[in-house]
Amino acid sequence: MSLKEQITEDMKAAMRAKDTAKLGTIRLLTAAMKQKEVDERIELTDAHVLAIIEKMIKQRKDSISQFEAGGRQDLADIEKAELSVLSTYMPAAMSNEEMQAEVTAAVAQVGAAGPQDMGKVMSVLKPKLAGRADMTVVSGLVKAALSKS
Repeated sequence: MSLKEQITEDMKAAMRAKDTAKLGTIRLLTAAMKQKEVDERIELTDAHVLAIIEKMIKQRKDSISQFEAGGRQDLADIEKAELSVLSTYMPAAMSNEEMQAEVTAAVAQVGAAGPQDMGKVMSVLKPKLAGRADMTVVSGLVKAALSKS
């Protein structure tokens, strides 16, 4: 079953269970998926869906920090609930050791000599680690690895 089909099934289950919080989040996700399909005239693959979910998760994290800074814990709690629903569709996260191993392999593969080669290394890593690792953490690991060279 594709990720898109899984999301549709979860939406039906949330409707039956009358779980309005989960249903609302899944509807936001399906709306974003349909918007991408219409805009780009494509059939979404799991990779496309993961990219959409990743973007929505990043938005929720930004919103949570903004709401907490503004003293709006009620709104931050809503965003946290949406974040937990969206996180269930992401693949298992990589450990720091696994990320470090991937970074080391990519640096060797590209033959990166210093910080100027960061773009080359990131272009190799992004498709491999999409959805499985926080790319800001990966970017930091790449910077550290390239500054040693």
